[in-house]
Amino acid sequence: MTENTQDSQFAADWRVWHEERETARTDPLGILAASGLYFLDADPLTVPGVPGSWRLVDGRPQVELTEGQTLTDGDRVLTGTVPLGDRIADGGVELGFTDGDAHGLAEVAWRGSSVMLRPRRDDSAYLAHFPGTPTFPPSRRWQVPAHLEAFPKNHQETVGAVIEGLEHHYSSPGVLTFTLDGVACRLTAFTGGRDGSLMVLFRDATSGRTTYGASRTLAVPAPDAEGNTVIDFNRAANLPCAYTDNATCPLPPTENRLPVAVEAGEKVPVSRVS
Repeated sequence: MTENTQDSQFAADWRVWHEERETARTDPLGILAASGLYFLDADPLTVPGVPGSWRLVDGRPQVELTEGQTLTDGDRVLTGTVPLGDRIADGGVELGFTDGDAHGLAEVAWRGSSVMLRPRRDDSAYLAHFPGTPTFPPSRRWQVPAHLEAFPKNHQETVGAVIEGLEHHYSSPGVLTFTLDGVACRLTAFTGGRDGSLMVLFRDATSGRTTYGASRTLAVPAPDAEGNTVIDFNRAANLPCAYTDNATCPLPPTENRLPVAVEAGEKVPVSRVS
């Protein structure tokens, strides 16, 4: 394969990656269809357009549906009083509803020690006019060899969130070390997919200027037996909080602020939901 052919394939692969991310973002009931963000307590909460009265009972969520109100959980139709504590123990539940011609999901999940209710609607005005995400042009300059300095054993990392008071917890196998523009850099990595891939959250000198200020995220291929891998900053991606206030995204560890400008990957979105 000639160098020109390799470059063409590199650019084509990057375009596929970006298009797949944009497609996922614009799912009719995806995160960018969220119409609000609420945290439950002992007082009943009703949300316009969403069936039920929601609250915590003994610290566990439940929804009370009056006559004529229903939610769906897969193929099950829910009526009456529905405890949800067991259903969200493994990460959360998405309950379907309709409101006129609109279809929606009521997402219920733990966020730290709090329980979140986040409705999503397929008639979201933001989705209907989503302008797409601007990016830097892909360049092989931003494909960087890296080495994982593994910890003796995985340890737990706690990071903050874009919503004050919330925390996120991750398992970290070690620190990725690499050189970028002649500068020695380090990024604490978190466990990623079942294939051994890693996930990093980071800021850099573009954050808050040309890229989203809170964080970008990046998947890193599984290191080999010697701990070697490649970080491709061309695939640095925005988290949902770059597009909407109805998100609870994590912040990077304090040490994951790179001292260089990573002019690669996704830029600040053109618009967002406030």
